[in-house]
Amino acid sequence: MARTKDPAVRTLLVERAARMLRTREPITLRSLVAGTGVSTMAVYTYFGGMDGMWKALRQEGFTRLAARFAAVPTSRDPVRDLTALIAAYLGNALDHADLYRVMFDANFDLEDLAAADATLEYLVRAADRSRAAGRFRPDVDPLELATQSWAVAHGLVSLVANGPLGPDTLAGGVPLLTALFTSVGDQPERCRGSVESAWTQLD
Repeated sequence: MARTKDPAVRTLLVERAARMLRTREPITLRSLVAGTGVSTMAVYTYFGGMDGMWKALRQEGFTRLAARFAAVPTSRDPVRDLTALIAAYLGNALDHADLYRVMFDANFDLEDLAAADATLEYLVRAADRSRAAGRFRPDVDPLELATQSWAVAHGLVSLVANGPLGPDTLAGGVPLLTALFTSVGDQPERCRGSVESAWTQLD
């Protein structure tokens, strides 16, 4: 009779790998299980090997991002909400810089590509709400704007989470997003107010 897999063991190994990334420890089959109380066979049982472990780490990064996005409340100001999602992206990357480094490592596939893609949908919906509310022009493509917004966030946080610049760099998100959103139709003063209001959650 096959043994039932214990989800706790899978979580243990994912957390252990993330911790090793954070402390810059080399991750090998043996070093991963050292001190955990499980054998190297567990890596094959739960992940099919080390490649599967890296897939799981990438997926965990997107899983935590999705949870962060889901916790962002919806308000009557869709531009503020779109900005709040960008701020949540930055916060998640800073809180989980170890996982953030591997989220976009294309050397390994994701376990569930659809689930990772779904994180972008949070931004798409907020952009679409902004367009529907008349804040953005009717011809604005919500997916394109969501992707541009993500690119702003990714560029900023890459310079801070794993790069050479300090957290003050993140303040640059306010003028960057304000310029982006006004370029697609929002009124400058109103836009700036929405962006600044949402950005305070990073303080």
